[in-house]
Amino acid sequence: MNSQDRQVQTGIAFGNSLSRFLRLIRFSHTVFALPFAFGALVVAANGRLSLRVCVLVLVCMVCARTAAMLFNRLVDWSLDQRNPRTASRHLLVPKAAASLLLLLSSAGFLAAAAAINRLTFLLSPLALAIVFFYSVTKRFTAATHFFLGLALAIAPVGAWIAQTGHVDLAPLVLGAGVICWVAGFDLIYATQDYDFDRRERIRSLVVKLGIARSLRLAQFLHIVMLATLIVFGLAANLGPIYYAAMPLVAVALIYEHRSARHLDVAGINRAFFQSNAFVSAVFVVAVCADRLA
Repeated sequence: MNSQDRQVQTGIAFGNSLSRFLRLIRFSHTVFALPFAFGALVVAANGRLSLRVCVLVLVCMVCARTAAMLFNRLVDWSLDQRNPRTASRHLLVPKAAASLLLLLSSAGFLAAAAAINRLTFLLSPLALAIVFFYSVTKRFTAATHFFLGLALAIAPVGAWIAQTGHVDLAPLVLGAGVICWVAGFDLIYATQDYDFDRRERIRSLVVKLGIARSLRLAQFLHIVMLATLIVFGLAANLGPIYYAAMPLVAVALIYEHRSARHLDVAGINRAFFQSNAFVSAVFVVAVCADRLA
């Protein structure tokens, strides 16, 4: 084997390893929280963005989410092996490698937060603790879906602080909306694990309330989420372009809930990704169109 062939094989091996790692942390789902963080950043900067702050916020987002997902995988390592839906996760990346990557991504988040401003640096350990805490909540509370929402709600609040150095009402309202949005779609997603969670005695609202009542609660949470997006627009002094996009958000949420009624795994997964990615994309495009126009 010549050196060129070895380089090709090395490149293929690296590509496969990277692909497995991205599947482990569900990197594609970054599109859910990142647009809300960027939207908050655009509003906080009143459309006058700093490239330095944008890059550092992006690094914080990617590192924090990566660390949170790795921590979740490590905490649930044996549990995931018993769940038919997640049984192959532990085969993607060795446990030792996941532990090392967890340390590196956590350090990357703390370093990037320290480079932004004093308040982001002081709050960064708390933010990391909150995103880690979600992974253990299923062991003592059925409200784990709301803790997941809290973990993602940190993103827009943190982005606002990164730009302004302080907290205002607008990002807190947006954060509350993200909590309701995430808790709602996580309830829908959790219906796939109803039988497993009940058998393993895992605390979950879907197990506690049943599938039908959980889906109704998800609907209510998404109605509240839509209302908070409107209130955010008022608190942030956004204009008619932003409000004109809200019916699109409503349509995407309706599509997601109609798909969830059939309890079809493939349909739920498709609606879960498509509708939620669409919601976050509509939000950030509406904010940018309003502020940057």
